[in-house]
Amino acid sequence: MLKNWVVVPTCLPLVHRRCHACASERFGASGKFRVNANHKLIDAWLLALCTGCGDTAKLTVLERMNVRSIRPELLDRLHENDPGLTAELLQDPVVQRRNRIALDWHNAWRLDTGGSNHLDREVIDVAVRFAARIPVRPVRLIAEGCGLSRAEVERLITEGKLVSAVRLSGKLSGDFTFTLKR
Repeated sequence: MLKNWVVVPTCLPLVHRRCHACASERFGASGKFRVNANHKLIDAWLLALCTGCGDTAKLTVLERMNVRSIRPELLDRLHENDPGLTAELLQDPVVQRRNRIALDWHNAWRLDTGGSNHLDREVIDVAVRFAARIPVRPVRLIAEGCGLSRAEVERLITEGKLVSAVRLSGKLSGDFTFTLKR
């Protein structure tokens, strides 16, 4: 029987970027946008606050775009400071690259396993789905979901009792499946 696990974000991740005022390296997204229009061109930024000193940094979302080329729904969401838009834009690779930022997902996600009634079975088939692109080590997920230590999970991989079509070392942020034989 196939079990479904889901990696779910619990809050917005921190933004990994150096502060110009205090040399801290963590910013929290405020969820607010600044939109500035100059004739027919528009700029939009996501505001982030330094966790050390509270200084504000602007993360560029739109830069010198013609107002007519922007979807009206996006403009409305920017003006309304939509929290869902904040989450979408933080995970957008274009925004991350443009602003030279990385996301820190530490303590910002949880694993929903649907209960522990599957742990006593001899063979467990699990499909892990990510609700957002959260880079996590599969060994950590398996250890947490099965109530094992990471060393034990590593041992099961080397013994061939834990198999998957994807490589279980390193980090993943995409869906995968695995089979555990006890």
